[in-house]
Amino acid sequence: MSPHALLQALKASKPAFGAWITLPGILNARTVAQASPHLSWVMIDCEHGLTSLQPGAAESIQAITGLGPNAPSPIVRIPATGFSNSTSWQIKYALDAGARGVLVPMISTAEKAREVVADSRFPPGGRRGFGSPFTPSAWGVNAAEYLKSANENLVVMIQIETKEGVQNVDAIAAVDGIDCLFIGPYDLSLSLGYPPPSPDPHPEVETIIQDILKATHKAGKKCAIFCTSGKQSFKRAKEGFDIINVVIDTSAMTESVATNLLAAVGGES
Repeated sequence: MSPHALLQALKASKPAFGAWITLPGILNARTVAQASPHLSWVMIDCEHGLTSLQPGAAESIQAITGLGPNAPSPIVRIPATGFSNSTSWQIKYALDAGARGVLVPMISTAEKAREVVADSRFPPGGRRGFGSPFTPSAWGVNAAEYLKSANENLVVMIQIETKEGVQNVDAIAAVDGIDCLFIGPYDLSLSLGYPPPSPDPHPEVETIIQDILKATHKAGKKCAIFCTSGKQSFKRAKEGFDIINVVIDTSAMTESVATNLLAAVGGES
């Protein structure tokens, strides 16, 4: 089986750092994925990014896994939120594309979390259908091996980013089969009536973030958070977050271009 850098980091109890892919195309995905040996995972964002579930996510995943044994784990965030009835088929598309994990936005109840688990696991752990001829090759296994190993090697993530999700966080974290609660600080802030982080959350939101972290770890699950810089990510790692997004592809590109052009004209970065 191809390496699963995210799962390896989690089993070693080490912070798993990742990068967010919003731009479409296999060359962009591959460029981000090979940018640093410190990357454990990359998030192919089909919610707010421009990559389609089909065939975009599958093509990006193949480009990433084709990097070889040092490739980060490709995770897909589906477009549909927990308020939608469309999460089931979108999870199927993401996992059939070969993703090593799936992220479902705006999960607010334990009932919806259980639905996500069921759609992500093959029987008897769930209700996922089996049949894609493309998935096993992305994992470096044959069909029988994929069917046997997928349930225990997939990372199922759900996002806590609504007021209702905060109220139900203990019940959500307790759902068997959910591996990680992923905090989305931007929508969480807006849902709670506060401005979005700039770059850090409002102090009241920060208190809630720390409460989610504690509740997640109390349930024996991993907790993830979206950051936008290495400095911010270092701080979150020290706080005990298990999975941390460090950078977004578009921001990394624009910041690098702006910084170097500023230096070129004699300005200060």
